[in-house]
Amino acid sequence: MNKQQQMKRSLKSRHIQLMALGGTIGTGLFLGAGKAIRAAGPAILLAYLITGIVCFGIMRALGELLMSNLQYRSFMEAIRDYLGNRISFITGWAYWACWLALAMAEITAIGLYIQIWLPNVPQWVPGLITLVIFLCLNLITVNVFGEIEFWFAMIKVVAILILIAVGILMMIIQFKSQGGYVASPRNLIAYHGFFATGFKGFAMSFQMVVFAFVGIEMVGVTAAEAENPQKVIPKAINGIPIRILLFYIGALAVIMCIYPWNRLSPTNSPFVLVFRDAGLRSAASIVNFIVITAAASACNSSIYTTGRMLAELTSDARRPGIQRISHLSKRHVPALAVVISSIVIGIAAFLNFVMPGAVFTLVSSIATTSFLFIWAAIIGAHLRFIKLHPDERPFKMPGAPFTDYLVLAFLMFVLVVLCLDKQTLVALILTLVWFAFLTVISLTRRE
Repeated sequence: MNKQQQMKRSLKSRHIQLMALGGTIGTGLFLGAGKAIRAAGPAILLAYLITGIVCFGIMRALGELLMSNLQYRSFMEAIRDYLGNRISFITGWAYWACWLALAMAEITAIGLYIQIWLPNVPQWVPGLITLVIFLCLNLITVNVFGEIEFWFAMIKVVAILILIAVGILMMIIQFKSQGGYVASPRNLIAYHGFFATGFKGFAMSFQMVVFAFVGIEMVGVTAAEAENPQKVIPKAINGIPIRILLFYIGALAVIMCIYPWNRLSPTNSPFVLVFRDAGLRSAASIVNFIVITAAASACNSSIYTTGRMLAELTSDARRPGIQRISHLSKRHVPALAVVISSIVIGIAAFLNFVMPGAVFTLVSSIATTSFLFIWAAIIGAHLRFIKLHPDERPFKMPGAPFTDYLVLAFLMFVLVVLCLDKQTLVALILTLVWFAFLTVISLTRRE
């Protein structure tokens, strides 16, 4: 790309640090924690720890690829260099579609969450308004996107830190909940032990745990717009383990210390329980606000990611009309790509009239299942990179290539787990059909 077509490096360290954090904290934690805990009991902590270590491996592989060539606009260019145009085509368009589907689910969810406060507002209105606002903000400068994500992530971080602090205080004073249970670390093993649901329950929990980390690789899309990529990207990646330990494992451990794991509702947020028992009458509204923030953050990230990815996918198109999608505006933003992606996301507002919610659940399940293949492509590119450049590794992935194979083995294990549940099996089959379709399309293109 020439100088006029280069994206502006405006994302500062704090932006990317919080983006990396925000990518691992979403509605899955605030709303879905109860369901995950009921599936595996206290062993869910081990599931998050294992998955967190694997995700750290994926991010270190991604970081090494990005640091090997600071001209990469995203990790998709590294996949193109080391796995070929065809794999890059399939992965790139799948990644774009994944974020579109997730954004559709999020703007639908925003409408549902707003209805808790304003039940008479049509479900499609809040999501569409949110989409239009973020579209306008994303067209200004990348720095605006960074600031929005920074503060959204900060809200989620503060909420979790407050939860942990309140939980520790409850344990210190031996707080007794409304059900008569005393807050204590003993609750982690007092009810049928650590592996309370057995190995099957532990194994089945990985489908929910892995999906909670979807989006963690978004840091790899910010490479072209990071202010100081040599320093910022490694710092963001290396900080992931402590964040996972503190924000996921810490929060869930505190919840299970306050309440017996088998007393938590799989349909209600345990965050509401903690804040309510702490004396906050508006606990449900507070958690609803946090969840809306998390959903809005995901929508904002989706607009950013799909816009950049569509620009990259169309940048080498032979037809000038299609290639024009990748052009940058005067503010160094791929404006047309952002607008097109947002219009596709906006279809969700219309679909709320004609499609039941189950369809969105299925589509988002297909999207999250697709991320397993995208992560595998990142690892595959990294294995090829270290084979071709064994001595040119400024940001080495620890233990590679052995750790690469461990990550691939884990992803294969999750695929097997998905086959054991009827709903996730359907999503997996449809994901394979989707990738087969993209493969057929790729065969019609010249390498």
